[in-house]
Amino acid sequence: MVTLPSLKGLQAFEAAARAGSFAAAAEELSVSAAAVSQLIRAAEEQMGRKLFHRVNRRVVLTEAGVEMLPRLTMAFQEIGSVSRELGGDAFRPRLVVSVPPSMAMGWLSQRLAGFVAGHGAVDISLRGDDDPVPFDRELIDIRLSYGPHYREHPTEDIVQDAVYPVCVPGLADTVKPEGLASLPLIHTGWGPTGASFPSWHSWFEAAGIEPGRAAQRGLSANSSRAALDLAISGLGVALAQGIYCAAALEDGRLVRPLARALELRQPYCLTIPERSARRDVVAAFRQWLIDECRRVVGSPALR
Repeated sequence: MVTLPSLKGLQAFEAAARAGSFAAAAEELSVSAAAVSQLIRAAEEQMGRKLFHRVNRRVVLTEAGVEMLPRLTMAFQEIGSVSRELGGDAFRPRLVVSVPPSMAMGWLSQRLAGFVAGHGAVDISLRGDDDPVPFDRELIDIRLSYGPHYREHPTEDIVQDAVYPVCVPGLADTVKPEGLASLPLIHTGWGPTGASFPSWHSWFEAAGIEPGRAAQRGLSANSSRAALDLAISGLGVALAQGIYCAAALEDGRLVRPLARALELRQPYCLTIPERSARRDVVAAFRQWLIDECRRVVGSPALR
């Protein structure tokens, strides 16, 4: 006969599974790691199901544990919300937002005040993460990524960006396409685990130009934001994404020496796990972020 596990046992399991260890769960729950272990073992015995594989000092979720975790996390979030509201304290919704590192460093952080001004007080945890991200372990509510990485969660394409040659005014006042290779070029590479970023060789090929070895020389950066900063510093011409360079083009810090753009291979996508989709603050942030991305990519400076 299966006995219902205690609420404390379920809470200990959820914290340990989300945090990745009994020690981290113990710190969160203000109990000992031994108490966490005992509570989880009792819950397993009461349900007649193993929730963790215990391998030396490590614990790994079983299939039963993987199935239970997101449902328990959502349930405890709801219990916490109700408790705060009934307790009479001013309730501030919490939002965990994950974006690529280049977007977290400046682009989104500079715009969050606009969301807070329109929505009201909200506790936002802004994370700059490479893919893949641990949605359930880190309680991520919304993820903006380049390309559709998370089809196991509801995912939508929101905007298609492109890259544009950009540099400081005066560096390439009268340059022709074939003369661009004579200028210092700034290259962007997202590393061996990242998607393929459009190269200068691809840009010259699309323009019908053979630049020779010149297209391989110059500075390089492993993030879009760093490459853009190098261009703003006057160190060369970068292929910059519209979503990042639009503001600098609008205020005159950068110019486009040539009009040709090169579309990115994949769209930017928004992923929201089902446990978060029904929350009002998530729905509001989703719409605000979509509008902001489309507004920037649609800037007149990029046309």
